[in-house]
Amino acid sequence: MASHRLNFTKAALSKAPAANKGRKDYYYDEREQGLVLAVSSGGAKTFYLYKRIQGRPERVLLGRFPDISIENARKAAQKAKGEIASGKNPQEDKRAIRDEMTFGALFTEYMEKYSKVHKRSWKYDQREVTKFLSHWFTRKISTITKSEVERLHAKTGKENGLYQANRLLERVRSIFNKAIDWGWDGANPATGIKKFKEQSRDRFLQPDELPRFFEALAREPNEAARDFFLISLLTGARKSNTLAMRWSEINFDAATWRIELTKNGEPQTIHLPQQALDILKERKLRSDSPWVFPGRGAKGYLADPKKAWLRILAEAGIDNLRIHDLRRTLGSYQAATGANGYIIGKSLGHRSQQSTAIYARLNLDPVRDSVNKATDAMFSHARSQAKEA
Repeated sequence: MASHRLNFTKAALSKAPAANKGRKDYYYDEREQGLVLAVSSGGAKTFYLYKRIQGRPERVLLGRFPDISIENARKAAQKAKGEIASGKNPQEDKRAIRDEMTFGALFTEYMEKYSKVHKRSWKYDQREVTKFLSHWFTRKISTITKSEVERLHAKTGKENGLYQANRLLERVRSIFNKAIDWGWDGANPATGIKKFKEQSRDRFLQPDELPRFFEALAREPNEAARDFFLISLLTGARKSNTLAMRWSEINFDAATWRIELTKNGEPQTIHLPQQALDILKERKLRSDSPWVFPGRGAKGYLADPKKAWLRILAEAGIDNLRIHDLRRTLGSYQAATGANGYIIGKSLGHRSQQSTAIYARLNLDPVRDSVNKATDAMFSHARSQAKEA
């Protein structure tokens, strides 16, 4: 074991070599008393606060470097010192996590402290972990090994698909990362496991399928489902947003639909082409509900209309098409009619680091023109095919 004193900087700590096999090296910060960086023989670098608590020396875990910055490590050390000075022992909760927590208890903590607080998709965490990982709930988290996670990932990929397996792996990794953040001194068993390579889906309604699709829609007896599919196609909006569409979000004069909260956590204004406006105006005349697509479900609006979708596909003779592919269809026809990627991203509510600055400068006018051209192109394919028939 070697110990060193230095002023912590990113460059200095990044250069700190791994310790000798079976040993740990310790670096003490000259600026923040008690702040220590421990370097293992494997090269892992961890911040601790060394402090006497109730007369005995304690090592308070602060986080891994460089996941936690030096500045934040110093702040965390100061905060821990303040808690100790007020009579609290930061180690007590951490010992409970280390010594007593089962995976089920950890998952409950994860849901209440993190997922439900920070994720709009928390219900998927609840459903998927309960479905696939309930057999771990009574086990201590330290007994779950990397090889088990690897086997689970492979089994899920074989039985439930590559996408499902990768999302489950991400959830396991996130849950154990939170355990480490909250004081568990173990290793994340999902670290280093590679995800399956996913093939991006590029399915959308082809020109020869559009006439059959519109004909099948026209014959669909479920009027709410029929209009829902058309609005989905004409706006490119996400299924969850379209199902929950409210009349208060529609501005008929401006031909816009304002979604206050989307999947990416931001509001979105969607242009409504004339075909969509006609559908909405007709529904508005007969509506006494706050929802555009009211339903009998607990939420008050239409549930996922899977049966109607399957009827329409069978009637149209179309295979391998999902409701989400309607969203991709609008984007595809926008591209075919000359829209660039930034316009398409703006209309579909996509967000990426590279395009955020350009999105901010776009107003709705070029998006409006692009959506109008795309929807006109889709309907022109349907009309031309109908004439030939």
